[in-house]
Amino acid sequence: MSVATTISESEIPGLRLLHRGKVRDVYEIDEKRLLLVATDRISAFDCVLPTLIPHKGEVLTQLSAFWFDRLRKITANHVISTQLDEMPAEARGHEFLRGRTTLARRTEVFPVECVVRGYLEGSGWKDYKATGTVSGHKVPRGLVQCEKLHRPIFTPATKAASGHDENINQVEFANIVGHDTAARLKAVSLSIYNEAAAYAATRGIIIADTKFEFGTDSDGKILLIDEVLTPDSSRFWAADKYEPGHAQVSFDKQFVREYLETLDWDKTPPAPPLPDEVVAATSERYIKALEMLSGQGLA
Repeated sequence: MSVATTISESEIPGLRLLHRGKVRDVYEIDEKRLLLVATDRISAFDCVLPTLIPHKGEVLTQLSAFWFDRLRKITANHVISTQLDEMPAEARGHEFLRGRTTLARRTEVFPVECVVRGYLEGSGWKDYKATGTVSGHKVPRGLVQCEKLHRPIFTPATKAASGHDENINQVEFANIVGHDTAARLKAVSLSIYNEAAAYAATRGIIIADTKFEFGTDSDGKILLIDEVLTPDSSRFWAADKYEPGHAQVSFDKQFVREYLETLDWDKTPPAPPLPDEVVAATSERYIKALEMLSGQGLA
């Protein structure tokens, strides 16, 4: 494992910074390429916390790279390279970028989150308790927290630049991206989830739910982008400890959310810092997810 050097913000002289997201710094290479730097920032309840998580950016980049490669048979993606030695000259001289940087095709991003749920938790569980449905999907009565659904369901959401993403129904989704594109994104998202969930089960992990992002490249081709099936974008549960009816043992950001729920915090900025023990346990969970799913530790 590499020495833990946490990165809050990146600076790459010679490259234009386009955007600092909650986790990633995005730089322009040229009209067709971007450089994505995954920092060690962590967000919860749509607020960036002041505390960094060691190795987080490396885990997100390296686990995403594993999945992008594995899922090529289902859909094309935006990755050109995650190897620093293959990056443009402006990046190659900065060793702090190694293991946390992706050279990617530039796309026009669809302003939606493509969410797939295989189990009843999070906002899906809250929706079910309130309405008996999940984002408009009719599901059986009498289900308990974290119960497996009869089949995975597609529950898209708006992709908010600030504030909270909001679940939307299939009609609203089609109105945003177009009917044919909506059908394509839904089908691809469900295919990715089914493939990934089946594989993860052989590695001792349940993928309870996850979200994907897509964009179109300069040729109009739809690509899977951003990150995929990471502890930031998914709920990963320990299969050997799975027991419906309550929250599960997880390898994802839920551990941080649960800690924050114990505080007297109204979930608006500024977010509170995390104690050292929560930071260490979160880092361990992220690394464990990488090791279990990819079969390899940090590069």
